[in-house]
Amino acid sequence: MRIFFISVAVALLFMGNTGAYAQAGMTDSQVIQYVQDGLKQGKSKQQLMMELSAKGVTTEQALRLKQMYENGEISADSGQTKTVTDTSRIREEAATEKKAEEAKPQESAPAQAPAENSMADQVFGRNIFTNSNLSFEPNTNVATPENYRLGPGDEIIIDIWGASEDIIRKEISPDGSINVPGLGIISLNGMNIADAKEYLKSELSRIYADEGNKIQVTLGKTRSIKINVMGEVMVPGTYTLSAFASVFHALYSAGGVTDLGSLRNIMVTRNGKTVAKVDVYEYILQGKTSDDINLQEGDVVIVPTYEAIVKVEGKVKRPMKYEMKADETVSTLLKYAGFFAPNAYKNSVRVIRQEGREYSVATVERDKFGAFKVMDGDVVSADSTINRFSNKLEIKGAVYRPGVYEFCEDINTVGKLLKQADGLLGDAFTNRAVLYRQRENLTSEVLSVDVKGIIDGTAQDVELRKNDVLYVPSIYDIKSIGNVYISGEVVKPGTYPYADNMTLEDIVITAGGLKDAASLVRVDVSRRMKDNKGTHAIDTVGQNFSFGLKDGFIVDGEPGFVLEPYDQVFVRRSPGYSEQKNVTVDGEVLYAGEYSLNYKNERLSSLIERAGGLTAFGYAKGAKLTRVANDHEIERMRSVIKMMKRELGESLVNSLMMELDSVFTVGIDLEKAMKNPGGDDDIVLREGDVISVPEKTSTVKINGAVMMPNTVTYLEGKKVSYYLDQAGGYSQNAKKTKKFIIYMNGEVTKVKSRSKKVEPGCEIVVPNKVKQNRIGEVIGYATSFASLATMIASLANLLK
Repeated sequence: MRIFFISVAVALLFMGNTGAYAQAGMTDSQVIQYVQDGLKQGKSKQQLMMELSAKGVTTEQALRLKQMYENGEISADSGQTKTVTDTSRIREEAATEKKAEEAKPQESAPAQAPAENSMADQVFGRNIFTNSNLSFEPNTNVATPENYRLGPGDEIIIDIWGASEDIIRKEISPDGSINVPGLGIISLNGMNIADAKEYLKSELSRIYADEGNKIQVTLGKTRSIKINVMGEVMVPGTYTLSAFASVFHALYSAGGVTDLGSLRNIMVTRNGKTVAKVDVYEYILQGKTSDDINLQEGDVVIVPTYEAIVKVEGKVKRPMKYEMKADETVSTLLKYAGFFAPNAYKNSVRVIRQEGREYSVATVERDKFGAFKVMDGDVVSADSTINRFSNKLEIKGAVYRPGVYEFCEDINTVGKLLKQADGLLGDAFTNRAVLYRQRENLTSEVLSVDVKGIIDGTAQDVELRKNDVLYVPSIYDIKSIGNVYISGEVVKPGTYPYADNMTLEDIVITAGGLKDAASLVRVDVSRRMKDNKGTHAIDTVGQNFSFGLKDGFIVDGEPGFVLEPYDQVFVRRSPGYSEQKNVTVDGEVLYAGEYSLNYKNERLSSLIERAGGLTAFGYAKGAKLTRVANDHEIERMRSVIKMMKRELGESLVNSLMMELDSVFTVGIDLEKAMKNPGGDDDIVLREGDVISVPEKTSTVKINGAVMMPNTVTYLEGKKVSYYLDQAGGYSQNAKKTKKFIIYMNGEVTKVKSRSKKVEPGCEIVVPNKVKQNRIGEVIGYATSFASLATMIASLANLLK
């Protein structure tokens, strides 16, 4: 397991292995593979440590492998080197895995999914050492602190210039000394860097006595130190860190504290004595770093269990759990929580505490915050302020500045409140205003106020109380004033607000005036019936008036007819008004183009005659009429396509590419229409029609379930059987009795016998034997208004 291997085999095994080794060493890859295999076999950490020690793994190799793991240069899964690894993520995963192992239930207990903690259930500050953006790594690119104590592994650099030029670089030996040429052994162990500089200058002056010489002593490569991190941390053990490392960096390397660990009383022991106590809260809240001392070789960082965890909830700025010391109070807890939120009740808090078998509750007043000590498990709650005002007045309705006002000496009567609101609007109803008042028991009462009398001085002003609400109604609030509706042949039909003395002429002008199609002899007004004092039901449901207009003024009816609320005006369309209705004729006619119909019932033959008749190349039997669908026909199309999907299946209908088209083809016989004008074949035209007269085509198509679909020359008098033979006859799956002919004019005819007449330009289609319920019936419905050519072509391709 990858994370287990990193956290145990490296952090514990390698960093803790410092013994002597008996036989030849192992390569890096062999060490990695050995640990992986051992873990898979179930070997313990201690057993692996002993076996690797016996195989000759050196301390230098172990430290180097550990550094490679931390730098992400070795893959935990394969033992091979790799280029990029997020070491902070690995460390967090290791800590997470350890927490999961500790939190595993007993085998007999059912496994339950852990609940995700909210912010309120987290302990403040505990995530500081698991933050990948905050590693507390020491900065080695700064001047060496004067109190830095030298030890084995530190490098001393001595620069000499002036009369003599020399550079001496020496690493302090394990016994704490360096060997300087000309001076011999000089012991520096335990000296701070400042004292070491002065001591070396003094000793070197004996061999570089010339006054022209200058001597500078600096620290080069620093040593690494081993420290132990113990107690309630995620990964306790021995760590090799920079000599500049601090307590915080050691805790970060160990994965941070556990749920039982303390952030307030972290101890650093040196040679059996406590040399520092670290309170992380002082760093988080005050930025204090004086207790975050630099560690030395052999130091032990101990994280004890916490003394008290107290939860604060409710109306504070940062509601969550906090670690508290034994002598800390509610006042300290509130400081950690950022004090009260703006809407908090600040005069007291509630503390719930477990005492023995029961809970107790204590109300801590504001003056006792600094004296009430919190205990482990306490829950401190800050309530919100009551949603009430102690000095609020409100005025609504027909005043210039409605809203909330302060109840005070200057605004304590109705008259003063009206003045503060800049007085009444012009539409205010002053005979009676309403004052809503809340009694002491929180029930409400309503008082009547004579606003007009108070303003005139004829009535006594009314004293106000806190939370009073004064409502001054508008005359429009107490009187229903309906709108006036106008429709028909006006520029802007719609609903308009009623006004006193509004006439019929006024509403017509307001609606933008009459349209060109408006009737000047018929404008109707409908009025609702009302008798507020009536005692019997009436049969009449409305009253109607009719008028004639000229230039927008009444010329036939009561002049200056005054409208009433809710009147409805209907401006009729003149029966003698008609807009042009255009049709188009194209193809083989003498004068192709757009024409306006002369009559509502103008027919096909009339239009062709107006277009100069057919040219010598025109083919009357192939003429086609394309028509724009009206609303009723479009709705029929929609219904048929829906029915086809239900009967034939949606996939089949979709394959036919049937679309809701606004244009469809009407089958015509132009030849018969021209021979018999006004007859059944001479259909009546309507706006948008397009008549297309093609050239005569001398071919016939044979398609569908035939041996070889073909296009052949038309021969007059030849029957369907002849053309089928030209396509090789029927195929094996042909549905012979269902063949049909598509003519150039869009007409579709079923071939009931082999002698059915064939015309130039037509197409003979033989369907396949594919069972499709009611296909013929549905096609029959659709051909009257669907895009016939598209549908038939798609159906033919589908059945091939």
